[in-house]
Amino acid sequence: MSDPTSAIARRLAAGLILAALAAIFFNLVTATRPKGDLRKITDYTPWSAATLAVAETLPIQDGGRLKPLATYAGFNMLAIHGTRSMKVAGNDGKPQQLTPTAWLLDTLFRPQLAIQHPTFRVDNSAALDAIGVKPRGKRDRYSYHDLEPGLEKLAELAGAYDQGDPKKREPLHQQILDLAYNVRDYENLLGQLSFARSGVAIGNEPTQQHLELSAVMAMAPKIRADVIKARQEGKAPDGPADYLLKEAYEAASLARSGMNIFPPTEVTDGTWQNAGNTILRVLAGETPHPEPAINDIKALEKSAAALITGESAFLKELTALRDDLTRRAAARGEGRHLALEAGYYRADWFLKAFVIFFIGALCALAMWLVGGGRAGRILTGVTLGWTVLGLSICVIAIVERCLIMRRAPVGNLYDTIIFISAAGVLLALLIEGFTRRRFALGLAPILGTVLVFLSRRYEMGDPKDHMDPLVAVLASNFWLTIHVITITLGYAAGLLCAFLSTLYILMRGLRLDGGDGELRRLLSLAVYGLVCLTLFLSLVGTVLGGIWANDSWGRFWGWDPKENGALLIVIWTLVILHARLGGFIKEWGLHFASAFTACVVVFSWWHVNFLGVGLHNYGFTAGKEVVWAFYLAMACVIAFGTVVKWVENRH
Repeated sequence: MSDPTSAIARRLAAGLILAALAAIFFNLVTATRPKGDLRKITDYTPWSAATLAVAETLPIQDGGRLKPLATYAGFNMLAIHGTRSMKVAGNDGKPQQLTPTAWLLDTLFRPQLAIQHPTFRVDNSAALDAIGVKPRGKRDRYSYHDLEPGLEKLAELAGAYDQGDPKKREPLHQQILDLAYNVRDYENLLGQLSFARSGVAIGNEPTQQHLELSAVMAMAPKIRADVIKARQEGKAPDGPADYLLKEAYEAASLARSGMNIFPPTEVTDGTWQNAGNTILRVLAGETPHPEPAINDIKALEKSAAALITGESAFLKELTALRDDLTRRAAARGEGRHLALEAGYYRADWFLKAFVIFFIGALCALAMWLVGGGRAGRILTGVTLGWTVLGLSICVIAIVERCLIMRRAPVGNLYDTIIFISAAGVLLALLIEGFTRRRFALGLAPILGTVLVFLSRRYEMGDPKDHMDPLVAVLASNFWLTIHVITITLGYAAGLLCAFLSTLYILMRGLRLDGGDGELRRLLSLAVYGLVCLTLFLSLVGTVLGGIWANDSWGRFWGWDPKENGALLIVIWTLVILHARLGGFIKEWGLHFASAFTACVVVFSWWHVNFLGVGLHNYGFTAGKEVVWAFYLAMACVIAFGTVVKWVENRH
């Protein structure tokens, strides 16, 4: 007969895991969905699918590489809005889902509508109180129009709070600073194409007319000559030529921090130009052959003017601009994967993987609850199917990233999270293939859910393009492949062995295994094998890293925090294996030590980035609380196991 205590504990454990998964899902949803009513924008008309498809693949040079407009828009929207999607309503009240590209097109070409978008995420309403804007709740999103009454006060407070040590800054002051930075960046986006939308005023009369800036650029030599002649004749610098030149300079200045959309004329020049610098160079006479630059500005003006006629005319001009820029990029050997990258972000592979792993985790809990029998076998197959599907999607996404980046899959902290999630799930499935006792299969989708969730939260906390070129010292596909991947696989193996030991401690402590000695033995063998694998990968990876360091920095070892962290993993796994072989630790001791391995791995992988020193400090410094909470959780697991072992020994 089955143990009723074990059945109750099994349900309790399943309930706790289900609650944890629900908290993860709720956290992800609430972090991306604002509170409050749907924002209605009068006369809002969504962009057509054809227009968005063309705009997505406009080539932009940003962050040291050429990328599609969709990527540029996505990370700008993520940084300011907090997510890559937005909902608004038109006159009919029906919700319209805005993609990053649609949001940016509105900002560039329809600013009268864009300033009504709920663009700015504000998590602390006290920041709005401080600038004199009435909040709608503790956490909501606001439009530029909503914030306009407080922009002057916001700039004043931000200027004051920007002084001093950032580490001693109060949270509210940081919120105000972040909002000020986001407003500044958004204003830069709004002003990028103001010259194309309105042109340049001719004269300062009430009935003044406007001239296209491209026409002013064409007349620049004559205008400069007229200005010089007027000054030589002693005339006041306020004539028509002076005024026109001043207006042109001011219009161009608004676009100086804009998108680098125009390829350079020289093949040897790798820096693309934005519209502002293109205009200023022609106005100043610094461009020997200004005709191509004038034509580029004319193309933007024609696109803006065509939108007044209708979206079909706009689409025609935008397509011509995209095709011209793409052709010129291809002639320079650039932009081969623009469509692939736009499709990568459109597919949102890791959100799909999260949902699939989440479903797999629910199936795993059901598999665990029903035990054996026909229902258990069916749920085992279903869990395996969902897990393999989630892993396949992760692999597709990682392969696409490699093709886009033209480098190995691991080069920064974000890369390591998604790579470890895929590697951890794959290792768990391999263990399941050897053991066929379902403990590794049950853990695989849960591990995938947690790590993919971590990758999305990391991206929201550090909203920058993680496919941008690496720092110079990492720009080596050979060493990235053999050193960084080896080390990262060591992290994955170390975390998996720790989580399997956590599973062992909880199963034995809650009597979930029903006293099955064979299950315990197989679980211990799997953990022992993973400890060996962690040692091998970490040791080989560390030695390869030393060879790379000697080649790049002229020294094999420098006691860098990241190097020390890798060495700690090697030493700790050696301690476990020697203690096990020497008989100093038995089965319980192996799992206690293996569970602590998670803390050692997380310190080496993640925590050393908080130290802010060392040649390997390529990460960010936010989220320390999460790391300390993880340490505390693992300490609680070990403490729980210690109590369980003590109780067992008493009996």
